[in-house]
Amino acid sequence: MTATASDARGLLDDVRTSATRIARALERSGYRADFTPASLRDLERFMAEHSDRGVAVAGGLLATDQGSRLFALGAYLGETVRRSAGGAWETDGADPHSEPGPALRLSDGSLVWPVQRMVKRFRHGHEDSIAGYATALGLHLSTRPRRRSWRWRR
Repeated sequence: MTATASDARGLLDDVRTSATRIARALERSGYRADFTPASLRDLERFMAEHSDRGVAVAGGLLATDQGSRLFALGAYLGETVRRSAGGAWETDGADPHSEPGPALRLSDGSLVWPVQRMVKRFRHGHEDSIAGYATALGLHLSTRPRRRSWRWRR
């Protein structure tokens, strides 16, 4: 099968759609997922709570549909970086589904692969920290905890 420009556009649409869907799912599960650099701390917490060096925690949110969920989490990571640091998603026009997958060209011209980084985080654990990755890319992750408004029920 020959890859086309339409395939590449489709993959880029999948990246954006996956990032949005996983953000909603993370929020519903109690994680901050608002595409801000600070939300990447919660993404790191999610990975710590649902995986252990290449093994999904039994009953955890990575125990099923692991490939598509890691893709979506990587898309969320990349979209957060893109929104904060600037840049654009790219795919290999010859084969948009080839390894290492969709890339993010940052505004300074550098090329990074957030989906592959998420897979590395899953496989290697905290040594491939998402927060450390984002900081190395120049994002400033707030150390302040997320504020929540509490409503007392009677």
